[in-house]
Amino acid sequence: MMASFFSALQRKQSPRMAVAQRAGLVLPILFAAAVGSILIACVCGSVSLSFVELWQALLELLRGPPTTLPGSLLDLRLGRALTGFVTGATLALAGVMMQALLRNPLADPYVLGISGGASVGALATILFFGAFWLVDVAAFAGAITVALLLFGLAYRDLRGAGSTDGSAPILLLTGVIVATGCGAIITLMLSIAPDSRLRGMVFWMIGDLSNTQSRYLPWLILGAILLFVMRNARSINVAAMYADNASTLGVNIGRLRQLLFLCSALLTASAVSNAGSIGFVGLIMPHICRFAWGPDHRLLAPAATLAGGCFLVLADTVARTVVAPQQLPVGVITALVGVPMFLLQLHQLRRR
Repeated sequence: MMASFFSALQRKQSPRMAVAQRAGLVLPILFAAAVGSILIACVCGSVSLSFVELWQALLELLRGPPTTLPGSLLDLRLGRALTGFVTGATLALAGVMMQALLRNPLADPYVLGISGGASVGALATILFFGAFWLVDVAAFAGAITVALLLFGLAYRDLRGAGSTDGSAPILLLTGVIVATGCGAIITLMLSIAPDSRLRGMVFWMIGDLSNTQSRYLPWLILGAILLFVMRNARSINVAAMYADNASTLGVNIGRLRQLLFLCSALLTASAVSNAGSIGFVGLIMPHICRFAWGPDHRLLAPAATLAGGCFLVLADTVARTVVAPQQLPVGVITALVGVPMFLLQLHQLRRR
């Protein structure tokens, strides 16, 4: 009897132990890849740095403001790489949460129109005031405004009233309608914008890291919400797979869906206000990590976060070096890479 008890206990713990073992192997590799991508971003550019120059420049930065060319280059590139990493990580985590919320594999951080609100705020600031230093604040305010509007319109569905299979399409449809309205306002502003401001507006919409600044707030938002996801990973697994029976499994599905929506909205607002609308990161990275390591959010959330940050840093490195000294918007690179990757994933899923 004692042997059967221990065998049953081992079977009960084996899924958690399997996830822990995979996480212990996968996450250090992804962390090393993230550090490697940042080093590559610091070395590569129109003026390359050797690793010796990189080390000397790093020591110079630790002592104070840079005075040499390698130190100045590292100061610029490191700040841009860290901004790209936190933006990519934020988009990937938002995509994981949005796909769990809507139970839809095509969901991404922009599907509910929150990025449209950010675009309206940012482009209105550029068009009517020309104050580029206000763009990030206006974008964040626009995204939060649209998120609160959606939350109010879809509160009954997010609360969990009725079937979750019926409420998710309603929430999605509400977001699509709001996004369409924001798109109309954006088109109107682009059509009346003078040529002197049109280029900056278009670049911001495509997604660009060239004028971004290093800030602590995006890192704080990312860390806090990742901690929330890890603490509630079991409940998110239940909500993503068995939403209609979640209450019988001890999960308050209404409260969880509200928190998922608010957290994903905050992540999207942070990313879009930081670097503009960069597509495909929040759609592709969760799928790649889910395809490689499974749907368990205890591993999926941190893996997608690291992979998303690494992907955007490398994409931005390509964007500023492939036609140097001219720089391409990073959103173009993510789209060019993301489309074939997504089609390849779909083909592999169909073969399975």
